Amino acid sequence: MRPVPTVMAGLARSSGLRRYLLGGLLWLPTYLFPIGGGLLLKRLFDQLSGDRAADLTGALWLCAAFAGLEVVRGLNIVTAWAYGVYWWEAAATTLRVNVLRSILTARGAAAARLPYAPGEALARLRDDVSDLVQVTDDLVDLAGTALFGGTALVIMAAIDPAVTLALVLPMVAAAVLSRLLGTVIRRLHRRARRLGAAVTAHLGDAFAGILAIKTAGAEDAVLARLRAHNRRRRNAAVRDRLATDLLDTVTSATVEIGMGIVLLIAAPAMHHGSFTVGDLALFTGYLGWLTALPRSLGTFLYRLPQAAVATERLGRLMAPHEDVHDLARVSGVWFRRDPPPVPAPPPHPDPLKVIEGRGLTVRYGCGRGLDAVDLRIERGSFTVVTGAVGTGKTTLVRALLGLVPLDAGTITWNGRPVEDPGTYLVPGRVAYASQIPRLFSDSLRENLLLGADDDRLATAIRLAAFDTDVADMPDGLDTVVGPRGVRLSGGQVQRATAARALVRNPDLLVVDDLSSALDVETERSLWERLADAARDGRGPATLLVVSHRRAALERADRIVVLDRGRVAGHGRLDELLENCAEMRRLWTGELLIEAEEQADPTVR
Repeated sequence: MRPVPTVMAGLARSSGLRRYLLGGLLWLPTYLFPIGGGLLLKRLFDQLSGDRAADLTGALWLCAAFAGLEVVRGLNIVTAWAYGVYWWEAAATTLRVNVLRSILTARGAAAARLPYAPGEALARLRDDVSDLVQVTDDLVDLAGTALFGGTALVIMAAIDPAVTLALVLPMVAAAVLSRLLGTVIRRLHRRARRLGAAVTAHLGDAFAGILAIKTAGAEDAVLARLRAHNRRRRNAAVRDRLATDLLDTVTSATVEIGMGIVLLIAAPAMHHGSFTVGDLALFTGYLGWLTALPRSLGTFLYRLPQAAVATERLGRLMAPHEDVHDLARVSGVWFRRDPPPVPAPPPHPDPLKVIEGRGLTVRYGCGRGLDAVDLRIERGSFTVVTGAVGTGKTTLVRALLGLVPLDAGTITWNGRPVEDPGTYLVPGRVAYASQIPRLFSDSLRENLLLGADDDRLATAIRLAAFDTDVADMPDGLDTVVGPRGVRLSGGQVQRATAARALVRNPDLLVVDDLSSALDVETERSLWERLADAARDGRGPATLLVVSHRRAALERADRIVVLDRGRVAGHGRLDELLENCAEMRRLWTGELLIEAEEQADPTVR
């Protein structure tokens, strides 16, 4: 639990220490107003129960003062709440921004840190962030109730120390019990959060795979699995809530116990005149507020283990070299107004001459992957990586770009080692069009730009052989493509992914099986446009392509043939057809496929 105070302190600083402290100072008077209210009640009841006739005018003034104090307290609560909400949202945003920053930009492959399902990551960003911010916010309540409790106990002890001591003992017992239940609450909360994330992950996977579910007729099986996940989550949530409610019940019981103790001890004292009606009014008035102290302490103590679970779960999303200080550090997010426009990044100072990977090795649990693969790409070249399905083509380009961790091997850029390719080989050095295109349910324009300037948008669309398709769309670039681009054809999605990479104007364009959903003519047009743009300086000069298609292989300056994770041959197409059996097998198969497509366009 040691990292939790560090995160809490970091949240207070990163989301505005001045605002956090000012908000806390606005809340503190809310807890001190009842001190004055109790003193007013004591004086009022002492005056009404005195031997002399009560001063009605004085009593009315005391009542008016008490009512005015409550009105001021209400206004203070409204002001403090309005001010505190800003800090709460800023703190939650800070945590989420830092987690996303680490996933997207920190050194090392993010794939090793992400949960198996996107829904679980979203659950952590929603629930665990809320737990951490809540415990930081609860610290203000604890400070306020402690300040009230200390002041009230001093006043009460001056009136009757015995009654005061009797009130304190049940509160101490409640605090001890809260501490003892901390381990149980932490274990139950961790399980409840894990099972809750499983439900979110299952729902996300179900929506993402809705077509596969329908075509397989698996609706009933998916619903049955969802019910099972929900049943386990419900049971875990009930146990978690039962433990926290038990703690709340124990701390709340101190109200009744304290009230009984006051009545038992105060009755004889009032009979002898050493304890007045005003004293009783003050004690009973303070008693209800005093119970907020063990309740706040109990809440804070059971939220601490919950925050420890949240810190652990969010920490797993952070890069290995980062810790809880990075989880809550100042993020640079603009909270008060829109940030200034981001200037266009200057050209990177080291244009590509040659990028080389030597001995690239990636091992998966199934024994497949890459085994000591060498790859050299010179500026101005068109390099194609080819091979049968499952030979490691995608793994090779992802390893080169730092998207999966290397078990062995080195990568150099212009002869200098690249320690962390995932943060170095990015636009504008390298842009990547992946094998599985990822589009968002937004306009086509936003999907292509993703925050980039639109200066090169028209050029990128034309180079990707996508201009005719965009012109035929009723809303053009404002067309909403739907989740994962479902409103576009497979070929359109792939060319949209290529255009998105080309907008970044990279030195090296890496495309993974880009033309798998394209017809022969569209593919030929795509490679011709990219080649012409490279010669004229209007597009990327260097291409690394994963493909088995004839149009790409014929244009390649260099082909690397993979077979079961190893290099089976490399060179130009004519050389490989002469001396590489694997290349001849692939080439013959590709000619047959293209012949079938030309004879029957519905084959694809």
